[in-house]
Amino acid sequence: MARHGALRKESRGTHLAAAETAPVKLDRLIHERLRLGILSALVANETLTFNELKKLLKTTDGNLSVHARKLEDAHYVVCSKSFEGRLPRTEYRLTVAGRRALERYLDHMEALIQAMRER
Repeated sequence: MARHGALRKESRGTHLAAAETAPVKLDRLIHERLRLGILSALVANETLTFNELKKLLKTTDGNLSVHARKLEDAHYVVCSKSFEGRLPRTEYRLTVAGRRALERYLDHMEALIQAMRER
């Protein structure tokens, strides 16, 4: 794939212009498998706890923590911490910015898929 969303020139000399319908850049923050999984899970659920996400995504504490923090730093998710009795409870929620970023990402991927099918 060429830069700026345009697909590589075919040997017959035609171009598939995914750039016309897709954003210029793929959101690399979302493109990572686990971060895409976190956002997708939060679209389907208003909130999820750390343990629910860990179980759903079949990952480790450290891996989930690192990727959730990156999404938090980008303001795509909000993390709230509390206690249930003496046990800590970490809960995640998708932000409006996170929902918009995921929608842009999905639109971009759909445009690339459509361009390849029209080939």
